[in-house]
Amino acid sequence: MESLPFFIFFSTLFIQSLHFLSFSADIITPDLPVKDGQTLISVSQSFELGFFSPGTSKYRYVGIWYKKSPETVVWVANRNNPLTDHFGVLTIENRGNLVLLDQMKNIMWSSNSSSIIAGPVAQLLDSGNLVVRDNGSSRNTESYRWQSFDQPSDTLLPGMKLGWNLKTGQERYLITWRSISDPSPGDFTYRLDIHGLPQLFIVVGSVKKVRSGPWNGIFFGGTPKVHNSVFEPILVRNEDEIYYTYRLLNNSVSSRLTLNQSGAVERLVMYGQNSGWTTIYSVPVDTCENYRQCGANGICRTRTSPLCECLKGFKSIPEEELDIQNFYGSRKCETRLTLDCQPGEGFLKLPGVKLPDLLEFRLNESMNLKECEAECFKNCSCSAFATTNLSGGGDGSGCLMWFGNLIDIREQSGSTIGQDIHIRVPASELEMVRSSKRKKMLKTALVVSMSTLLAIFVSGLVLWISWRKIKRKVGMDRRKEGMEAPLFDLDTIATATNNFAPDSIIGAGGFGSVYKGKLLTGQEIAVKKLSMNSGQGVEEFRNEVVLIAKLQHRNLVGLLGSCIHREERMLIYEYMPNKSLDYFIFDHERSALLGWKERFVIILGIARGLLYLHQDSKLQIVHRDLKPSNVLLDSNLIPKISDFGLARISGDDGKETKTRRVIGTYGYMAPEYAIDGKFSVKSDVFSLGVLLLEIISGKKNRGFVHPDHHHNLVGHVSRNNHMERKYVISL
Repeated sequence: MESLPFFIFFSTLFIQSLHFLSFSADIITPDLPVKDGQTLISVSQSFELGFFSPGTSKYRYVGIWYKKSPETVVWVANRNNPLTDHFGVLTIENRGNLVLLDQMKNIMWSSNSSSIIAGPVAQLLDSGNLVVRDNGSSRNTESYRWQSFDQPSDTLLPGMKLGWNLKTGQERYLITWRSISDPSPGDFTYRLDIHGLPQLFIVVGSVKKVRSGPWNGIFFGGTPKVHNSVFEPILVRNEDEIYYTYRLLNNSVSSRLTLNQSGAVERLVMYGQNSGWTTIYSVPVDTCENYRQCGANGICRTRTSPLCECLKGFKSIPEEELDIQNFYGSRKCETRLTLDCQPGEGFLKLPGVKLPDLLEFRLNESMNLKECEAECFKNCSCSAFATTNLSGGGDGSGCLMWFGNLIDIREQSGSTIGQDIHIRVPASELEMVRSSKRKKMLKTALVVSMSTLLAIFVSGLVLWISWRKIKRKVGMDRRKEGMEAPLFDLDTIATATNNFAPDSIIGAGGFGSVYKGKLLTGQEIAVKKLSMNSGQGVEEFRNEVVLIAKLQHRNLVGLLGSCIHREERMLIYEYMPNKSLDYFIFDHERSALLGWKERFVIILGIARGLLYLHQDSKLQIVHRDLKPSNVLLDSNLIPKISDFGLARISGDDGKETKTRRVIGTYGYMAPEYAIDGKFSVKSDVFSLGVLLLEIISGKKNRGFVHPDHHHNLVGHVSRNNHMERKYVISL
């Protein structure tokens, strides 16, 4: 009997030891939670999960870190809700929801898994991914009901995805810690923009700070040069997803991509087990990486002083003439080109640069370089072109064309990788280049008699004048063709707008500025004046005049006429005193003026207008750019769909049409249109759905933020639908 107490004591110690050792396993079950002081360790001892306090913080968080580098935390669960004591518990509920509980059993964080799982387990994988799955299912990615890789913190690990799930609308992006002692979300994000060709951006709020070039089939242009035996960059594009990831080329090397507190992206590697982390590159590399460092139509060169100069074919604008209200900010260079093609124009190759931002562009991935040049040359407003895919070697394949201003170009430096672009220039620039080549090759000057030069000049002048007359006549015929709306003369519109006075401006957009005016009859008008630098041009102008003139409906904006004077083009509309819908619904104070009754009436009006375009008008019209700023409100808050510059006539069969020029507003575009250029009346219905959510919630789709996930508004609603809960948006 004397040995009984010793036996009980020994047994108790043994059982407690087994209980403690069990937490060095890699799974959590409803019966086997993780308490503060205990950890999960992945099978290969690569990653560890547990509770920690960062830096000097006294708060407790659940995170994942490298087993060989515990100070390197790669993921945090409760970034916004830290624990104040050491009594936290991470467990999984019987229905499959991963939850973090405090001492009072309050839920401090949850995976918010929408599906019910029989026999759920959470497992820490060797990749650093914490996944929730059915214990009896196969261990492949399709069986994961939730995973931490879908909710990144500030670190991108091999196999993680940076980009978009096109089915759910979920965006995966990195967001920096507030400080080394505070892992709550900071100001900087690192995300993949998929408008056209994918590009990587470092963003503060909605302001672009640093941009990579577009993905060219091998790498993102303008990225740092690396002797890369460590990792392989991968870009995946299909109908379900678009994302960037990477894989390691050497299993003995660890590598991570981190967005630090100062807004810099760092690529770090660790060779072996305890060698410490080495930074192999950091972005931004230098001053030229700053977005729009040299303004529009400028190029940044780190090896010259000053850093900025205008591209060939452009000239500097005096500081006093800079338009600080320009849509893209103040510009330093302007084009020497006009909207009309000039004799002798051509293209100069600018080698080794980061390609311009994709603001106004056209993409065709089936063309070759020669076809691309010919296509760009035919369009007078096409300012540059380049190939899109370098993976096949040679000149590459695909065609990317830019229209209007060229934004954010930098020359390749010793530390960055560039790509060739072909810039449209006047004949004078081409002649200068040819002359320079002749001097280098021949090393002698060619002497041409004055009489020959004069004859050439006179002949050229005669031909040029004749060409201009013919072109002007053809242009006028085209302008008149199909335009049923009245034509106003320039003097009438100038008088109505007080000679286009700045204080008459009531709005601006991709087309140009909008002025409020008053005709001599007393009628108030809105004048949309095409900017000379607008990405929209003659095609959009004529398209809008022709279409709106043929469309008459209470919920479509009324076009009173147009004005064409030389290069000036204007559209004259009925004036809408209550501006556009976004003026109300996205403003906290003004949104209170729209009650549920008013919002319901507005929704019905938009739907009626869209039904008319799709079904009841003589022409079946696809709007292609339905959004709050394109819904105007009259004095009675009656909605009027406006801006038909991008609209297209569709066949009565409702079949999809494919276009090479995908333009519109991301966040409202249907996935099949944004990715493949396919549009139909269904595309407008998708936009209407996004618009309805914004009207009801008062939240912007792309600007929507939720503390528990990174979905946009559409993804948030879809997510709650899947959870079979009644969706209520808090205003």
